Amino acid sequence: MSDEGKLTPEAKWYVVHTYSGHENKVKDTLELIIENRGLEEMIQEVLVPTENVIEVKDGKRRTIERKIYPSYVLIKMILTDEIWYIVRNTRGVTGFVGPSSTNPVPLTEEELMMIGLESSWEPVVDYEVGDTVKVINGPLEGFDGKVEEINLEKKKVTVMVSMFGRETPVELDWIQVIRI
Repeated sequence: MSDEGKLTPEAKWYVVHTYSGHENKVKDTLELIIENRGLEEMIQEVLVPTENVIEVKDGKRRTIERKIYPSYVLIKMILTDEIWYIVRNTRGVTGFVGPSSTNPVPLTEEELMMIGLESSWEPVVDYEVGDTVKVINGPLEGFDGKVEEINLEKKKVTVMVSMFGRETPVELDWIQVIRI
């Protein structure tokens, strides 16, 4: 039988619980296993979500990288018994997140959007350059502004927002603004 007739299942995002502080070790170990066993098609991405935050310590400002979800690793994979076994038995992994550790449930579209991961859902951009929009999410929530630029590749929009009496350009995700 030819490969053309076979349907390959789509990779989905799963969440794995790890020992505290072992997130990067689990990620590195899984990436090594993927490379050694040639599982790039089955386990497509291993992610430890982080964010940069400014910390003030001893009067000095520093930018540090902080884990958004401590003790959790996100994995985009095609779930089979073999892949489940490999991931579940990786040193530092305590189990899959979900109602049953033996039958993991992938993240839903809504959950993917909430944590900012890719999704097959595409936002509808119903505004154009020059339109007035309202920021509906993030630190500038509630601010109104004028669309200056729409970047289709990065899925970003630049909005001129009035802050402290001055027009300030702010780059936001498409889903952070709506037309008013």
